[in-house]
Amino acid sequence: MKGHLLIVDDEKEIRDMLSRHFRLMGYEVLTAEHGLDALSILEKNRVDAVISDIMMPVMDGVDLLREIRRQYPMVRVIMITGYVTLENALACMRNQADTCIFKPLNDLGELEEAVQTAIAAQARWTRKFRELTGMKPGTHGGRS
Repeated sequence: MKGHLLIVDDEKEIRDMLSRHFRLMGYEVLTAEHGLDALSILEKNRVDAVISDIMMPVMDGVDLLREIRRQYPMVRVIMITGYVTLENALACMRNQADTCIFKPLNDLGELEEAVQTAIAAQARWTRKFRELTGMKPGTHGGRS
């Protein structure tokens, strides 16, 4: 298995299409209809990366991104949107999204690459934190 993804989009067709696509690629995939749904899933499941739409009812993607950064800083977040505006792009950047990809998602190559990059970054940080927790206090990993 390549990693654990959470796909958040209010459009069922997009959720289903992305879920099928990434499962076929070897990822474990969970889905949510909106941000509040996603936070509930994050509370109970291991997730390495989130793919989230921006414009959704109940809780939009930018608010979800803020909450993920606050509660789950190790989780990588890739935003997708059909509402391509400078405001949306800046909101993603300000809240430290890994990237923002514009819909329609006709070619999934850019999204696949973003997911692979996000999962690799998350794995690197996980390894670093494991190394640090294995060290004795006051050591610098054998270097001075």
